[in-house]
Amino acid sequence: MTDDILRMRDITKTFPGVRALQEVSLSVRRGEIHAICGENGAGKSTLMKVLSGVYPHGSYSGEISFDGETCEFSDIRDSERRGIVIIHQELALCPQLSIAENIFLGNERAGRGRLIDWNRTNHEAGELLARVGLHENPVTQVSDIGVGKQQLVEIAKALSKRVRLLILDEPTAALNDRDSAHLLDLLRGLRDEGITCVIISHKLNEIASIADRITILRDGRTIETLDLGTDEVTEDRIISGMVGRDLDHRFPPREPKIGSEVLRIEDWTVHSPTQHGRVVVSNANLTLRRGEIVGLAGLMGAGRTELAMSVFGRSYGTNISGRLVKDGQEITVRSVRDAIRHGIAYATEDRKRYGLNLIEDIKRNISAAGLTRLARRGWVDDHREYQVADEYRASMNIKAPSVLSVTGKLSGGNQQKVVLSKWIFTNPEVLILDEPTRGIDVGAKYEIYSIINRLADEGKAVLVISSELPELLGLCDRIYTLSAGRVTAEVPRAEATQEHLMRFMTKGQTDHGDARTGTDDPGVADVPGRPGDQTNGQE
Repeated sequence: MTDDILRMRDITKTFPGVRALQEVSLSVRRGEIHAICGENGAGKSTLMKVLSGVYPHGSYSGEISFDGETCEFSDIRDSERRGIVIIHQELALCPQLSIAENIFLGNERAGRGRLIDWNRTNHEAGELLARVGLHENPVTQVSDIGVGKQQLVEIAKALSKRVRLLILDEPTAALNDRDSAHLLDLLRGLRDEGITCVIISHKLNEIASIADRITILRDGRTIETLDLGTDEVTEDRIISGMVGRDLDHRFPPREPKIGSEVLRIEDWTVHSPTQHGRVVVSNANLTLRRGEIVGLAGLMGAGRTELAMSVFGRSYGTNISGRLVKDGQEITVRSVRDAIRHGIAYATEDRKRYGLNLIEDIKRNISAAGLTRLARRGWVDDHREYQVADEYRASMNIKAPSVLSVTGKLSGGNQQKVVLSKWIFTNPEVLILDEPTRGIDVGAKYEIYSIINRLADEGKAVLVISSELPELLGLCDRIYTLSAGRVTAEVPRAEATQEHLMRFMTKGQTDHGDARTGTDDPGVADVPGRPGDQTNGQE
């Protein structure tokens, strides 16, 4: 008999008007890494919240068995006492507290007189940090470390609770490639120690590299469980199970109709606002044409977001120089208002922090950047605002009961559609999309790609920044590569491959070349420093 540490049978969970889970079953073997896949809204996070006691026994039907015993968890502390610990996608750390304080928050190390023993707290925190491979002083404030390190602090916190089953919800969604690789290696090490892990992720390549088995959910139901040791598991099979159809073409077909040049960026140079003298973008030259989708590829820290934000009304950077030429005329863009007035829009990579007001409704978010188009004598026309938002809800297929729904309660894909709607409403001629499909599933990605194609077909110039090279290859007509703040190549779609792009993305600071051919250009000087390490939460 298989040694299952966890069995969930016929779990059904409903919310008002919505059945989130319907007779879902899941079995997890002791000491394995078990992945759960599904589109946004498939029920993955809901199932894990049922398991961890976030949704207490009595609020769902079905049975949970952990380590051979039936469990009826009343809250999250109840499940943690059994060794089940969940790390949510939105990290639950207090930024003003130290690493050690966060690790033992609610689980403090007491000394004499029931006061906190700080020596013991910091010593034990140091041991846990060493175990997860984080070389930081335990007294360091959490706000002073990056997201990748904060994720490791969450795991150290879980280990302090003697975790036996660790649940991670989208643990690498906000991490760069290096931090993601380190985290996955850590999970392999925990598996070797006998700790069972359940991981929810949209990154199918990561799942294939780390998981022992994969359970696929769709529309609140269990579709199948695949064993990577015995079954023939491919990304196409996983995607087919997730969306209920084969995705022979992950990108919608498009016949580009490229028109005249709409925007030219010439000799664009940007300095860091926090590090004096540091050049983040150096002498960048790009052109965008009507009806064209242009990609911008680069490794983390290459300066992609900094370039985009500086063009969008100097939202980032100091001592910015260069020219912006629109429709053959040089324009001055010194503020976001100027950028919008000149028909330039920028959809940020961090929609939750910078792109949306999550506590506001869809209507207010869509109208936010274009209120002047709805105003009469200084007053916003409420009826017109509702009408416009509802039109976008229909045309963008935003899945919500009405435009009065709170934006923060939408899935990631639907939130991204709200962001796009907000900027499309400003009627831009140039639309810059920074990581437009980050953190959303393959089905929602296809819808976003269709929207991008539609915008290009309407004659807009679209610049797409993405860390996923297959996405750029499948979507774009031309691709620029950026390395250490410099444009190193301009590659047409017919010549673009991942290997070709990567070669230009990794060009060193002393290995510069012509933007099209890669030939030596001795007239280009080196860039002082390495851009992109600190970008105010961007990139």
